[in-house]
Amino acid sequence: MAGSQWELPPELCCRPMAFVALTGLDVVYNAVHRAIWDAFCANRRADRVPISFKVLPGDHEYPKCRTKRTSYEWYIPKGILKTSWMNKHLNLVPALVVLFYELDWDDPQWKEKQSECATKVEIVRTSLQGRNTKVAVVLIQKKTPLPPGEDLVASERASALCNACDLSGKSLFVLPHTDHLVGYIIRLENAFYEHAQTYYYTEIRRVKSHKEFLNKTTHQLLFVRHQFKIAFFSELKQDTQNTLYYTVYYKTAYSLVHELRAHETNMLEIKTMAGFINYKICRLCFQHNTPLDAIAQFRKHIDLCKKKIGSAELAFEHAAWMSKQFQSFGELFDEAIKLGLTAIQTQNPGFYYQQAACYSQDRKQLAQQLCYPSPDPLDTQSTGLDFYGQRPWRQGHQSIDPPDAEKEKTGILALQIKEKDVPHSELIIALLSNAVAQFKKYKCPRMKSHLMVQMGEEYYHAKDYTKAVKLLDYVMCDYRTERWWALLSAILSTALRCAYLMASVKDYIIYCMELQGRASTLKEEQKSRIEKNLMKVLLNEIPDPEPECDPSSVAAARLLWSDRMALVGSNEFTIEVQDYIPFIQCKAKFQSPSFHVDQPIQLQVLLKADCPHPVPFSKLAISLSNQEYNQWCVLESTGQDSMILSPGKTKCYNFNFVAKTEDVGKKIEVRGVFLMLGSDRGRCVFLSWRGAGGDAASTHEALQASRSSWRWVRGLEANQEPHWDSVSMQHSTMIISRVPKISVELNHQPPALCNEMYCLRLTVQSQEEGVAKDVRLTAGLKPGQDANLSQTTHVTLDGSVVCDDTAAALLPDIPLGDLKPGEKLEKCVYVKCVSTGLRVLLFHVAYSISTTVEGQHIICKCHKVNNVILWPVGFFFFFFGFFLFFQFEPLDRVAVDIPFLLMTDILSSSPWPLLLASSSLQLLTMTSNTKQPQSQLEQTVLQTGESASECFCLRCPPLTNSNNTVPTGQYLVSWRRQLSCSDAPLIHTTVTLPHVILESVPLYIYADLPSFGRVRESLPVRYHIENRTALVQEVEMAVEPSDAFMFSGLKQVRVRILPGSEQQMLYNYYPLMAGYQTLPQLSINLPRCSTTNAHSLRRFLPQRIFVKPQGRQLDDASIAAA
Repeated sequence: MAGSQWELPPELCCRPMAFVALTGLDVVYNAVHRAIWDAFCANRRADRVPISFKVLPGDHEYPKCRTKRTSYEWYIPKGILKTSWMNKHLNLVPALVVLFYELDWDDPQWKEKQSECATKVEIVRTSLQGRNTKVAVVLIQKKTPLPPGEDLVASERASALCNACDLSGKSLFVLPHTDHLVGYIIRLENAFYEHAQTYYYTEIRRVKSHKEFLNKTTHQLLFVRHQFKIAFFSELKQDTQNTLYYTVYYKTAYSLVHELRAHETNMLEIKTMAGFINYKICRLCFQHNTPLDAIAQFRKHIDLCKKKIGSAELAFEHAAWMSKQFQSFGELFDEAIKLGLTAIQTQNPGFYYQQAACYSQDRKQLAQQLCYPSPDPLDTQSTGLDFYGQRPWRQGHQSIDPPDAEKEKTGILALQIKEKDVPHSELIIALLSNAVAQFKKYKCPRMKSHLMVQMGEEYYHAKDYTKAVKLLDYVMCDYRTERWWALLSAILSTALRCAYLMASVKDYIIYCMELQGRASTLKEEQKSRIEKNLMKVLLNEIPDPEPECDPSSVAAARLLWSDRMALVGSNEFTIEVQDYIPFIQCKAKFQSPSFHVDQPIQLQVLLKADCPHPVPFSKLAISLSNQEYNQWCVLESTGQDSMILSPGKTKCYNFNFVAKTEDVGKKIEVRGVFLMLGSDRGRCVFLSWRGAGGDAASTHEALQASRSSWRWVRGLEANQEPHWDSVSMQHSTMIISRVPKISVELNHQPPALCNEMYCLRLTVQSQEEGVAKDVRLTAGLKPGQDANLSQTTHVTLDGSVVCDDTAAALLPDIPLGDLKPGEKLEKCVYVKCVSTGLRVLLFHVAYSISTTVEGQHIICKCHKVNNVILWPVGFFFFFFGFFLFFQFEPLDRVAVDIPFLLMTDILSSSPWPLLLASSSLQLLTMTSNTKQPQSQLEQTVLQTGESASECFCLRCPPLTNSNNTVPTGQYLVSWRRQLSCSDAPLIHTTVTLPHVILESVPLYIYADLPSFGRVRESLPVRYHIENRTALVQEVEMAVEPSDAFMFSGLKQVRVRILPGSEQQMLYNYYPLMAGYQTLPQLSINLPRCSTTNAHSLRRFLPQRIFVKPQGRQLDDASIAAA
């Protein structure tokens, strides 16, 4: 049989569509006909009816129709389904033949063309003799036809044409060749589709009519055949309203197939038809969006057929058939997913591709057992099959026993020979590749890795070692991460054979090293053999072949190894072992996370061999981040035993070097560790560990070791050899400056006050054994704080004057000279804080000193840092300013050109006594009503909580503008701490006085009177009345009576005062009672100024006066009595 017999026929896999033949179209030379054909076939959308069109000549010979049987009484079927039947009804026998003819209704040669058209129709009918195929005629016209009933000539001629061609009215169509050609074509398609459905419906009824002539005894095959034909015609009919009918027909046919009596001669035919029908059922279930029904049908199909093996000598055929069933279902499943079906992780096409690959592997094994290479005794390739699933040497034979036993043996042998030539590995790899793609899509990483291993093994069997190694390398990364050591060892063994057979030296060395390592599950003798081969490779010798290698491949591999030995310049290899688990473990560690620059840096490298035998190495080197130190971290072989790693023993190597002073503050890292195996005489292999060592399994082992640390502690007490798990890697260390041997002290008196020159006294004393040279101080605001602080903090060394805003916030590198051993120096630093807020001040003292480390003379730079936290007090004193009348009563408005009082109060909240050196006023619009006196607060000392007051008499002159609110000015206070030095600068604090509201008064009244009165003694009071307006003012005055005073003078008077003039009124008051007494009230009225009331005028007058008791003369007796 042909090697492609397991492939499903293309006519079975395609979507069945009604076949319509188009005749009368010259698509090559006629542009109109070509446009019509393109409208039928080009750019068909999914919403158009499912029809398969084909252009055929008018005299095309269609397949002849056999004579219909009238009885099946003596008929014995030779098979179930002919191989040509599906193709015949899909592509050869049309459901409808359409004749295209160019003819207009008003054609002048109507009669001749009508006869010609009838003749062509008759030719088509003759070629379809015996078929139920429909015939239709399409008239290609140049004009657009009129609506039906309006063109009487067209109706008459259409009727005449139908009679001449023996056509019904529904089989005659008109196609105008206009701009709307596609629309007419779509309407024609729908009419053709109806005719095709009628044809297939007739065929279904015809096949069903045969059932009454069949019997279950001899016509079992016909029951299956007819049911399959009914289902196939139903698919071609494409009845969208009854889509499940043809699924039912296929299921009935499937049941009938399994009712057939199965034996070795017809087993293949039964399975073939069962596979065909199962494919159809599953495809339709997926199309109808019932995937669970498709899966259930496929499982049923496999359960029914998996034990129908057939001839034992051809058992590989059953495996091939089973593989194809799973592959086909997987393809159907995948196709449905692409069309919108949703799959899940546990049910996806990958499982079916995987199972197909498993059966292909079984097929391969069976073929190796049953098939032997020999010439083909039977030319099976040239023999075609009449029925699906039959043998070419006994076609049409349905009996249990083969007709010719000898020919049967020959045929079986021919099939075995052909099976031997089948590329099984290619088939398996293709199926596994499909499965891997599906499992990757549905995020099943372990299934993907498992199948990739199988792919790698198949590539190995196919002798494609390069692809095998590539796949296995990819999978080994996952197995190392997940610690599947047994699986990893098996994969490594396969990869090692591949590397040997293709003479890949580097890969061979890598796999040998890993198979000897701690992750390998091989036996000791296997590890010993591999180690011996590795040593041979390092000596540039040919290694022994690996077990289970094909002898012919081994011979070719030896030749390749010989070529590798002869190559010059290919004897050095560098292997990055970080991603593997080699047979040598490495850990590097600095003995401390940091080293002072005057200490030697200690680096330790530990090596451990996990192989069965000792391993010599030639060189050990460490690469550091600073390449200048690498020369001190190299160990080369000089022939001692120390360059041999014993199995299971930890070997420790120590390296010391001195850091450079310019590396202070920098980190030194281990970039890599290099171990050289072999020698220059053979091959050199450099094992390279990134960082401080470790491999793919080290992270998990370190975690396990940290959980059970008590084990290695107890083991360390038993022997002095360091336990491997107890060693942790330290890949970096920091070079820090030498420990300074100086003391830095700061003396100050917090808290600091805003704007003061705050003094911090710095004392530096040397405790070095030598001279500390170039001592420098950096003082000020520590960097990295709020940017606003750097603008409000000023540092200076000169405390005699207050620094301005140009002073820096940080003074760098202030030279202090040299310090001898035990010498002490002091320095004062002054800080001015303009605003409040937490500040961190930095005092950094740096110097250099000469010292010796490991015999090397170096100059170390040392420094010591002292930080001070300042929180300046902002409101160390509170200022209060009041505007008062002369009676010391609060004043909310100030009258123009009338004196008033300004009272200032200063309340100290400073924890330190403050010395107020002076105070002064800086007036803007106001003027002093008195001569500028000396400050009343000069040299006043305020303790915490104490306050100091000062009073000023002011006057506001008339203003030229109309603004009624004016600024007063500023109040200046000069102060410093009392405990500070006498030459300390004064701090000047300026306080802005509040604005005042001005008002103009028409009349100003004030009184002259003594400071006190005495009972029963005259008290003269003179009232001054000034007219402040430009008009003559009439003033009505009256003195109100009082119980405390008698008075003399005008009790009620009316006077006129000229503009700018003054009127005086004199009264003598006679006090009657002692103590604070209310003076008689002066009632004033201005008739010409109604906006001014008496109260606003009386506010400038005194309200009370103190009256002393009446005095008496003291005699001697009274004095003696007292």
